[in-house]
Amino acid sequence: MNLHSDVDSTARLIGQRLFVLVLRVLGSVLVALVVLLVLAAWGTLSWLNTTPENIQPLLVYMLESHYDARGSWDGVQHVYERSPSLMVSMYQRRWNETSLLDSTGKIVVDHGNAGGTAVGQVYALSESELSLPLSANSQKVGTLVFHANRLLEPLLLFAPVFGPFSLLALLLGVLALLIGLRLVRRLVVPLSEVIAAAQSVSEGNLAARVKVDGPSELRILIDSFNQMAESLERNDRERRELLAMVAHELRTPLSVLRGRLEGIVDGIYPADQAHIAGALEETYLLGRLVEDLRLLALAEARQLHFDIKTVDLVAVAQHAVDLFCAEAAEKQLQLELQVEVGSAKMQADPQRLEQAIGNLIVNALRYVPSGGQVVVTVRDRQVIVSDNGPGVRAQDLPLIFTRFWRGENARSRHAGGSGLGLAIAKELVEGQGGQIIAQNRPQGGLEVMIIFTLSSD
Repeated sequence: MNLHSDVDSTARLIGQRLFVLVLRVLGSVLVALVVLLVLAAWGTLSWLNTTPENIQPLLVYMLESHYDARGSWDGVQHVYERSPSLMVSMYQRRWNETSLLDSTGKIVVDHGNAGGTAVGQVYALSESELSLPLSANSQKVGTLVFHANRLLEPLLLFAPVFGPFSLLALLLGVLALLIGLRLVRRLVVPLSEVIAAAQSVSEGNLAARVKVDGPSELRILIDSFNQMAESLERNDRERRELLAMVAHELRTPLSVLRGRLEGIVDGIYPADQAHIAGALEETYLLGRLVEDLRLLALAEARQLHFDIKTVDLVAVAQHAVDLFCAEAAEKQLQLELQVEVGSAKMQADPQRLEQAIGNLIVNALRYVPSGGQVVVTVRDRQVIVSDNGPGVRAQDLPLIFTRFWRGENARSRHAGGSGLGLAIAKELVEGQGGQIIAQNRPQGGLEVMIIFTLSSD
């Protein structure tokens, strides 16, 4: 599978889609602007047709300001020249389509011309023309007459107002388009890599990773994806290793059992109690292994039931030590309990807690040489199982709670055990809210601590 080609094709596809999306957004904004302008013009038209005296367009303001400043209409024909340069042509066109009447109705300016033959004559205003009164100091000083069609005049009248807004909206739209294109370029490549890697993972390539790049939000997404892919790869690797280890652990007792039974059937071994007992012992080993696997699977899936109640940690530890005293004596090992607290009441499942402590004791008894010592110490909400055995190499300490892990030499398959005891103890302790820690003792040997942070009265 070519990941780079998939990234390129995905990038092109996403780029096209985002570009179309930006164009749609820009088009929607422009359409909305046009609609707003049309509605504004329509509202203006309705207002002008009903109460034209309430409307004061910019040209009217300019004329009234001119009269208010001079007290007459002298020089009024050049009023548009005092508008901003961008608006001069607009106001000049408006001015050339209007006539200015004084307070008596006589023409002052005819179509923008103050020297025409019609100036000074009384103007007969028709019903088809739109007129707006001009006032200064609350007195009517004139009338502005528009010669264009009455229906279209409101649109042209407010063109100087709508024009700048339309131009501004267009510039903002172009700016938004440029920003959108830059965002597309900045987002497309990292996002396409995430999509291509996700497709690769879905097809079984769990080693696919994405280079962290792009905006902070996209970086968080990429980092989360990489963590997810790493977790999937680790779980898949652990699953494969578990299957291989289970097969290996089952093969040894099955091979021994098969060899003994075939020997009995073929007449190589007599069918006496000694040979049958050896085969039966292998079935017990298989049964323990299967039960350990079942218990560990339930604990890891958080489906193991805990009967939580108030227990005395000292009593639980004492009972666990009593169970293995005989085995310790048989191996010529010293197993003892040291209590550094009068009573340690806490909330826990007594059976599961005793099982966890027992697994730690079994592990210590298995690897401590003859004549060694195993000490179980009870403190306030703590149980410590320590020995004076060979200990564990520092680089292997983080691995001792891993399923089927055994160290070299002393912790080999020949020494017995399935390699699940410490893993089960860890799950049983953590399932009850505790913590389990292993470390080498300065004076030699291994020390495993079970720590609970909460107690019960």
